[in-house]
Amino acid sequence: MKKLPKRILFTIVLALFLASFFLMLYFGKETFYVEKQISSQQIYDYHFALITEEVGNDYWREIENGAKEEAAKHNVYLEYIGPRKSDKEEKLQTFDRMISSKVDGIITQGIPGERFKALVHKAVERGIKVITVDTDVPDSERQLYVGTDNYKAGYSAGQAIIKDTEGEIMVGAVIGMFDALNQQERLQGFKDAIAESDRIELVEVMESNITEIGAAEATYSLLKQYPQINALVGMSALDGVGIVQGIEEIHLDHTPYVLSFDILPQTLEMIDQGKIAATVSQYPAQMGKQAVSRLLDLQNGRKVEQMQYTGTGIIRARDIRNGEIIRKGERS
Repeated sequence: MKKLPKRILFTIVLALFLASFFLMLYFGKETFYVEKQISSQQIYDYHFALITEEVGNDYWREIENGAKEEAAKHNVYLEYIGPRKSDKEEKLQTFDRMISSKVDGIITQGIPGERFKALVHKAVERGIKVITVDTDVPDSERQLYVGTDNYKAGYSAGQAIIKDTEGEIMVGAVIGMFDALNQQERLQGFKDAIAESDRIELVEVMESNITEIGAAEATYSLLKQYPQINALVGMSALDGVGIVQGIEEIHLDHTPYVLSFDILPQTLEMIDQGKIAATVSQYPAQMGKQAVSRLLDLQNGRKVEQMQYTGTGIIRARDIRNGEIIRKGERS
């Protein structure tokens, strides 16, 4: 076999050397870049988890926004996590997963049942602070509750219906879930308020399962079974919109008075359009801010009251312009 000339052999060796050299520089640069990226990641003082009712729910997005705003002020990493659709089992599994991941604090909706209480106990045993928001489980070991005084909010709803109506009023109520403490408290407050008026009667209560379609179906059933109903009240965020849908489906010859909860954009639009008479406004962004702030207090050993109530109010058409709140309405 004929040997290659030295000049060609030298050229091949040089080419291989240069190729190896440039590859070394390239991958070295990439490695350095990755290390630089990792080293430049922010180091947080605390890691908190906010477990939502359901991802994408407008009301819980407001809680998230308030919580993230407060977290950003105090170098806290806030993880927002939960089921796509409200699912008790998935929320409990998420809670357990957050405990296992050793977060510093957990903000969660209170969930009825012994398993939730057992998980709170597990978190506390591991030194993780737990705050309930929106819905409480007071007989658990949670450190505190942040949210609406639900009995008072329900009582305000009852007072609003007394103020806004005349004559004999037959009420159908739609609540999110029968076993949710916040719904029970709102309903009891509403009942106690209307008991002060001889002309208002609560005819029946049905469950929406915290969905628009559930509220629409409950409304349709209420109006079919009790045609004397001339007022409807929704106790959870999506009930008001669902109630309007149910009324429109049944084609009544009269328009019932509708009272809802919360100030979601659709609800405000329907008040502006005259389809909903009033809504009980809560302040979910304030709940989120306050929950993060109180968790920080607990982390720093400060004493905090167990019940941290955020405000409520009654919003009517006069308080809205083009679907936007222009004033806070009656505070309660």
